[in-house]
Amino acid sequence: MTVAALLSERTESGARFFEESADGLARLCHLMAERFARGGRLIAFGRSPAARSDARHVAVEFVHPVIVGKRALPAIGLAGEGGDVAGQVGLIAGPDDIAMGFGADCEDAVGLARERGCLTIAFAPVGAEWRFEPPTDDPYIRQELIETLYHVLWELVHVFFEHRGLLEGRSERRVHDAGASSFLYPFLDERETDLDAVLDDVRRSVLMKADEIGALREQTLTDDESVLVDAADALRSSFAHGGKLLALGNGGSATDAMDVVADLRAGGRAAIDLTEDPGILTAIANDIGVEAIFSRQVIAYGVAGDVLLALSTSGNSRNVIEALTEARRRGLATIALVGYDGGRVAGESLADHVVVTRSEHIPRIQEAQASAYHALVELVG
Repeated sequence: MTVAALLSERTESGARFFEESADGLARLCHLMAERFARGGRLIAFGRSPAARSDARHVAVEFVHPVIVGKRALPAIGLAGEGGDVAGQVGLIAGPDDIAMGFGADCEDAVGLARERGCLTIAFAPVGAEWRFEPPTDDPYIRQELIETLYHVLWELVHVFFEHRGLLEGRSERRVHDAGASSFLYPFLDERETDLDAVLDDVRRSVLMKADEIGALREQTLTDDESVLVDAADALRSSFAHGGKLLALGNGGSATDAMDVVADLRAGGRAAIDLTEDPGILTAIANDIGVEAIFSRQVIAYGVAGDVLLALSTSGNSRNVIEALTEARRRGLATIALVGYDGGRVAGESLADHVVVTRSEHIPRIQEAQASAYHALVELVG
C-alpha cells in the first residue's frame, strides 16, 4: 500500500460523503442548537476501543472549545470501562438530550435514548433518527470522515446561537452582522426571520470545511510521505525486535492516542496509551505538575528500542516536549504529528520523524493527523 493510494481513497470518499450529507448536517445543527438552548446535553457512547476514542473526542470538543468565541456546551462520553453502556445511558439520558452512538453494537443504547426522548445520531444502522454512513468499507477512512462530521457539528451548531430567534420557543428577532467571528463563517450574518437562508449558509459552510480538510489531508500525506514511510520502517523494526509503541497527546490529541493504540492492539501489536490511566495522570499532575505526566511514564515503561508517538496540534506543549526529550535520553525512536508550523518540536528537531499539518485550525489539524496515523498503521502492515 502506498501513501498516494491511501490519499486517493480518502479524497474520493470524503467529497462524496459531505456532498450527500451537507443538507442533513445543516438541519441537524439547528435541532441540536434547540436542544442545547433548552438545557440539553450531548451524550456520546461507544463500546469498542475505537468507538470509545470517538465518544471521548466529541465530548472534549464540546466541553472545551478551542476556538475563540465558542461557548462550552455540556457533553459526556460514555464507554465500556464505566459498565454496561446502555445502562449508563439509562441512568443519565433526559428528553432534551442528544445521543450520539458510535459503532454497530450500540443499538440497545440508541433505542433507550429514543425512548427517553433524546435526539439520536449514529453512523451505522442501529435505529437512530439521524444516520450518517461514510461511503466506504475501510474502517480507518470511515472513522476519519466521522471525526470530521462531528467536528463540523460542533463548529456549526454555534451558528444558531447567533440566530436565537430561529430556535424553537424563542421570539427574539434581532438582526445584526456576525462581528469578529465572521471570518470563520464567510456566508453568515444574523437573519432571525429566514431559517431556510441560514440553513443554506450552514450547508455551504459544511462543504467549505470538507474542502479544507481534503486539501489539508493531501498536504499532510503528500509533503510528509517520506517521513511517514521512514517512521513506519522504524516502528516495524521495533515490533520485529520485541519493542512497543507508547502514544500520548492532550485533549483531542489524547483521544487520538487512544485510537492509534486501539488500532495497533487490534492488529496484535504491543502499544501503551499514556493518557489511559487517570490515577497515574492525576497523581503526577498533582504531586509534580502537568508537564511531567508523560515523561514520568516514559521513565516507567520505555526502554531502548521502543517507539514514542506524540500528537500535538501546536508542537509546543510542555508535557509533550518533556516526553520526547526523555524518550531520546532512553534510546527510544520518536515520531511526532504536529500542526501549525510544527512549533518547537519541528523547529528544534525534537523528534526523529516529524509530520507537520500546516494549519492553524485545530479541528482540521486533528482530522489530517488521524489520516496520518492511520496511514502509519497501514504502512507498518
